[in-house]
Amino acid sequence: MRGKNCNRLPGSNFYCALERVIFRNRGPDRGRFDYAVFHMRILLIGGSGFIGSPLVRELRDSGHQLALFHRRPGTASSNPEIVNIQGDRNRLPEYTKQIQKFSPDVIIDLILSSGKQARQLMSHAPELARRVVAISSMDVYRAWGVLRELEPGPLEPLPIVEDSPVRSIRRLYPAAALKAMQDVFSWLDDDYDKIAVEECIMNDSRVPGTILRLPMVYGPGDPLHRFFPLLKRFADRRSAILMADDIAAWRAPRGYVDNVAHGIALAATTEQAAGRVYNICEEPSFSELAWQKRIAAEATWPGEFVVLPPSRTPKHLLLPGNAAQHVVVSSERIRAELHYQESVETNEAIRRTIAWEKENSPRTINSEQFDYEAEDAALAHRV
Repeated sequence: MRGKNCNRLPGSNFYCALERVIFRNRGPDRGRFDYAVFHMRILLIGGSGFIGSPLVRELRDSGHQLALFHRRPGTASSNPEIVNIQGDRNRLPEYTKQIQKFSPDVIIDLILSSGKQARQLMSHAPELARRVVAISSMDVYRAWGVLRELEPGPLEPLPIVEDSPVRSIRRLYPAAALKAMQDVFSWLDDDYDKIAVEECIMNDSRVPGTILRLPMVYGPGDPLHRFFPLLKRFADRRSAILMADDIAAWRAPRGYVDNVAHGIALAATTEQAAGRVYNICEEPSFSELAWQKRIAAEATWPGEFVVLPPSRTPKHLLLPGNAAQHVVVSSERIRAELHYQESVETNEAIRRTIAWEKENSPRTINSEQFDYEAEDAALAHRV
């Protein structure tokens, strides 16, 4: 595959770069080369958002050539070395010539929402690239369905690994909840189903796929402002923060945005990841109480956490679902196979998130979340 012939294939830059590495490596370590030493051409679909921004930064810093497929002119990269392709991902076939001109080795799709979108992508993938990396969610697991009281049967055993059962109930979110999510994540379509996305990507024999299941992601730029309810109470000088005991004990997977982006970059640029499914999350999974205490420590909040039975906890602090189903997820596979490790340690990640939240309050605040009168009454009647 030497010379001009190597440029006739989708993702041909990958093969040419790989050829250079192979033929350069003639010393005693011949055959033991690192896939990350050569540069790749990578197309990111939806690469200008919360996770996409640090992902683009890492890939560029590693020397890879990038193209961003995005919908709005205002989200285009100002970096002249990054190719911008403006278009609607739901009409992807209309942009195949532009994508072919860039000739990506790998496509990273951060905003696949449904089986329909995945089928459209994979129907054209063989003529566009040699591998597809699809971003999924840990909500595909059966445990998430049990948590939301949708799945019948017993609690799901822990820890959850990549081979753990996925949900049998495909419709995870009711229409009203999905609409609220679409107000935040405009790329979500009405047929949201990450299980269907995964099936389509992994069952296509023409182009290898990689699935990355993400946790609850926090950090600067978080559109959900996960830290805000806690930080507002700190700013409002609340002396105590209430939690129902089942929520206080609940454990869930989390990931700092830069670390998650690092895991995605690693999987996209490592051939060993082809055909594999990986969880990306921090370990250990802290309980909600332990996690909020860590945030409080970094914010130097002097108050106390008060854990109450659900029957004595104000209603606005209760969450629906079966909190007895914890979602403790193992990320051992990506750590063992791809040598993934966090680039930002947890305390520093929390500090960075706090700093960003202080400067970037949500555009709208639900005042019902902060019924301090009810909280004070519950505190006054605690035993």
